[in-house]
Amino acid sequence: MSYLKDYKSLNEKFNLNEKKIELKEQFLKIYNIPFESFSYKVLPGEDKYRCNEHNRIFKNIHDFKSDLNAPYLNKILEVRDSKIQENIYFNYSVLQSLKPVKEKTSKDKDKRGKPKNKKPKREKPKGAIIILHGLNEKDWSKYLPWAKKLSELTGKSVILFPIAFHMNRAPEEWIDPKLMNNVNRERKKFFPNLSNSSFANAAISTRLQFYPQRFLWSGLQTYFDIIQLVKEIKSGFHPLIGKDERIDFFSYSVGSFLAMILLMTNPYNCFNESKLFIFCGGPTLNRMSASSKYIMDSEANIAVYSYFIEHLEKELKKDERLAHYFSKLHPVGNYFKSMLDYHKMKDFREKRLKEISKRICALVLKEDIVVPPSEVMNTLKGAERKIPIKVKIMDFEYKYDHVVPFPLKENIEKEVDRDFNKVFKYAAKHLK
Repeated sequence: MSYLKDYKSLNEKFNLNEKKIELKEQFLKIYNIPFESFSYKVLPGEDKYRCNEHNRIFKNIHDFKSDLNAPYLNKILEVRDSKIQENIYFNYSVLQSLKPVKEKTSKDKDKRGKPKNKKPKREKPKGAIIILHGLNEKDWSKYLPWAKKLSELTGKSVILFPIAFHMNRAPEEWIDPKLMNNVNRERKKFFPNLSNSSFANAAISTRLQFYPQRFLWSGLQTYFDIIQLVKEIKSGFHPLIGKDERIDFFSYSVGSFLAMILLMTNPYNCFNESKLFIFCGGPTLNRMSASSKYIMDSEANIAVYSYFIEHLEKELKKDERLAHYFSKLHPVGNYFKSMLDYHKMKDFREKRLKEISKRICALVLKEDIVVPPSEVMNTLKGAERKIPIKVKIMDFEYKYDHVVPFPLKENIEKEVDRDFNKVFKYAAKHLK
């Protein structure tokens, strides 16, 4: 089945609210498993905060009240992040391919001296791959054929795990076209030089522009959530994945930022043997161009860049809790910081990347302007190109971009199918 046909078929039948979906014609089972995040209190919205690991208590310094004469913007701004229930209780999907393994030539012979014809066997998935998606993603549609192909080629379970406030972890009103168009109109009114603004990025742009720290706190919650999931697996309590199975990552776009920090930090030695395949991702934050109608608008992009790249040291002096998580007491904060600015903490970052280099492989696209291939090379292979991480650059004959690497067009269906298979065969080879 082609990529286009797989895309249509899978999205027609996919439903996060069903416990189990069996697609016999595609030899695929999809399980939707409930998850409760135990780390939501790290998010903005609490009256006070506690770091249990170091027994530290911090006051809330952020006021959610907005003085803007903008009712639609205020509707987004005055929501307390830690109280959003969809972000605490949600389902994640596990895809398992039951496709028969390819029949190998048998050396066994029958009584007449002829080779025995053995029937293909169905193998139980061995290991798991967590797919981490891009920024401002609303649904799993484009990832379903990716997950199916990875499971087919590796024989592993593939987990679609949503980043905080993305996918099914966000309030439904954030994808309401009517409300988001009104938010977008108010943004253009207040910020006349606004560019790359759209109803698709109105919610995330508003949230990040007025409180860019959310980029860290939501990322940190997801970091803790993934550790929670992996601990559950390694304790033997997961219904589908064995405790001794290796957990790998397939990351796309900004999901690669999170995946790299997970491997670099290696909390509780959870990822000693884990492999990571990066697709259209990998550079430090200041070497990405995230301003896009599908990701975030220009004002949000400026706010995030200004906060984390230009003024972080000043902000750390103002925010005691932020400074605590960026201190040496929390290795995750140090690795996060090393992935912000290409020129800062370079030796620290490159030393760690070299240590885990054999377990990382990346594929980037030549025409990607959000994640330029040259910047991926600079970060992953290092300034002197001494880090032995494999980075492959591919190009397609048809028009594509970062957000839609595999266009859903019938007139180029065969070409897209060919390139899709090339990309995922390369990924599967690394993740086996």
